[in-house]
Amino acid sequence: MSNEKVLEQVVNHGPLITNDATVLGFVAILLGLVFYTSTSNNVFWQKFYRFVPAVLLCYFLPSLLNTFGIIDGEESQLYYVSSRFLLPACLVLLTLSVDLKAIAQLGSKALILFFTGTFGIVIGGPIALLVVSGFAPEMLGVEGPEAVWRGMTTVAGSWIGGGANQAAMKEIYGAGDQIFSAMVTVDVIVANLWMAVLLIMAANAKSIDAKTGADTSAITALKEQVENFHAKYSRIPTLADLMIILSIGLGVTGFAHLFADIITPYFVSNYPDLARFSFHSKFFWMIVFATTVGIVLSFTRARQLEGVGASKVGSAFLYILIVSIGIRMDVTMIMDAPIYFIIGVIWMVIHALLMLTVAKLIKAPLFYMAVGSQANVGGAASAPIVAAAFHPSLAPVGVLLAVLGYTVGTYMAWLCGQILQAI
Repeated sequence: MSNEKVLEQVVNHGPLITNDATVLGFVAILLGLVFYTSTSNNVFWQKFYRFVPAVLLCYFLPSLLNTFGIIDGEESQLYYVSSRFLLPACLVLLTLSVDLKAIAQLGSKALILFFTGTFGIVIGGPIALLVVSGFAPEMLGVEGPEAVWRGMTTVAGSWIGGGANQAAMKEIYGAGDQIFSAMVTVDVIVANLWMAVLLIMAANAKSIDAKTGADTSAITALKEQVENFHAKYSRIPTLADLMIILSIGLGVTGFAHLFADIITPYFVSNYPDLARFSFHSKFFWMIVFATTVGIVLSFTRARQLEGVGASKVGSAFLYILIVSIGIRMDVTMIMDAPIYFIIGVIWMVIHALLMLTVAKLIKAPLFYMAVGSQANVGGAASAPIVAAAFHPSLAPVGVLLAVLGYTVGTYMAWLCGQILQAI
């Protein structure tokens, strides 16, 4: 690109980089720098990463490229490619080594906190709207498609289920494009700020659990089983090992797309009422297919591929997904509609307080609270990220709960919408 074109783009406030290959190169370099510094013996970096989790940095550094107009995160196809191609492969490779018996031994507390998180979203939105309307009554005075409550139903759909549930709420409650755009920004920024808090808490999980007196024996046992499995089957991977890992991950991804292309139109044509359960979403069926195949493979010899780094390859895909999410965030958008962000923050605070309170009452480990929350708020794209921040072996727990979130997301968001409409 010539200097004249660069200057012209700067003047017109357009992105400096529009080529996705170059965008991928930039975020790959950022990933490399984070991993290089986070494993450095340098005293400064060791102290720095004691307070700032590396995975959090991998998320926020790319957002600066979008915030300062170097790239356009909305126009970039990097997120679409990574979420549709790499995420299913990642889920297969992370669930490949899952020990379902050990996960079952985690007990009912994980489910209790998941549904607590759902309940927190359902009641948090209406409460937040009531609180804000106390000093900004115009929030309740808007009628028609641009009514604030209609836009909030789309956030509820996203925070309980995911993007498909969010789109369903937009159609069900007729949210206008203007309020929908504002609420999408609230959704992205507030949800990701909460994820940042969860990642910071994950880095201090041991001390937090010790203070709350949580019983972490089941989680410790699961970690030990994974470490024993690694000790038994771990070896230096050969090129053949890596190619087999890639063939399984990407091969299942291909069939996941094929399955979604076949099953989705079938449900659309024959079961129109099941749209509220995300059964009309191709993305939903891709996630279900990839996760299911990964679990099935965990009962076969394919599980031994974990010994040559199957989850590490899956984690590499996951980190590319993390940076692709990051480039879609523009932190300056907070200033465009601050009142909506106040609603979003109050909403999330109610959810968080309810989660922390219940976790303390039942003496659940921080892991259950964090993953139960993120399975609601972030879905399959980010629940494994939070779970893996505790230990890579725990990522499948995040996946399984996130899939549950997809199935109940639209129904519970609809209920939240009914309460918002009454207010």
